[in-house]
Amino acid sequence: MNRRAVTMNDVARAAGVSTMTVSNVINGRSRRVGEATRQRVLETIEELGYQVNVAARQLRVGRTGTVGLAVPDFDSGYFSELADRLAARLGDHELRLIMERTAGSRAAELDTLTAARLSSYDGFVLSVVAGDRDDLERLRIDTPVVLIGERAVPARFDHVLMDNVDGARQATELLLRTGARRILLLGGSSSRRQTMAALRTRGYRTAHADAGLPVHPELIVPSPLRVADGHRVVRDLLGSGVDFDGVFALTDAAAYGALRALADAGITVPDQVQVIGFDNLRTSAYTVPALTSVEPDNEAMADAICTLLVERIAQGSTPAPARVVMPPATIVRRASTLA
Repeated sequence: MNRRAVTMNDVARAAGVSTMTVSNVINGRSRRVGEATRQRVLETIEELGYQVNVAARQLRVGRTGTVGLAVPDFDSGYFSELADRLAARLGDHELRLIMERTAGSRAAELDTLTAARLSSYDGFVLSVVAGDRDDLERLRIDTPVVLIGERAVPARFDHVLMDNVDGARQATELLLRTGARRILLLGGSSSRRQTMAALRTRGYRTAHADAGLPVHPELIVPSPLRVADGHRVVRDLLGSGVDFDGVFALTDAAAYGALRALADAGITVPDQVQVIGFDNLRTSAYTVPALTSVEPDNEAMADAICTLLVERIAQGSTPAPARVVMPPATIVRRASTLA
């Protein structure tokens, strides 16, 4: 025989308080309840095994209790770590994170922002890599949305982004300062569009200009930025006799592949070729040798996204959209570069 579920009325009766008092305690409105009463209600809840009907509560307040995160891929490392950070922070606000994959497709990015898709969420985070300002300007959105990434977006959206140019400048400057003169830019771009690769390439060029040193165009190599891509590019360049004494990979994942290709070729890092990545993934401390990387302040990025979402969800509107640029990046120096 199934045992009857404990109700809020049962808790109120056992604790000797009103149902409204129990509701205030459960929903965090403790300022309306004395401390002794609050403790008695909490002890009664534990004793009786009362469980909040989250679905019913969300239905009453018109909430789903979920936040969506749409990213280009799940395997680069950066987005999986971002999701982990966001899930932990949102969990503190009783919000669950659900991920979607856009594969860097313009159509898929725009599809995530349709009213039908957004109705499943209380808030949404989209990494924009393909859509442009005009695409986004045409959208009419009621759900709180935070855009992340380098692309130019309409001012009416909350936008959180990192300083790609300065981070790349610092990475290149470190390699130049420690003696590298032919630095492979793995994943570089000649595009004039505002993309991650283009902005980090700008930082690479700026560092060379500041040092009064030439940029070697043949060392700016466009490429996807997965581990296998980094391995393939470095392997092929070595096989074709292209000379370089430093590698700046635009992601840590690509740097991992570069490290493996150099090891396969019997080239020592950092004595013969220095390697630096970008993102400071948690796994970068465990490569052989440990990877020096640009830290774009991943924790602050997650804090900013979560703070905006929680505020917007509570407000139900976005009266003053925010553009939040992360503090200047720092370099986490490890064994893959010279001291």
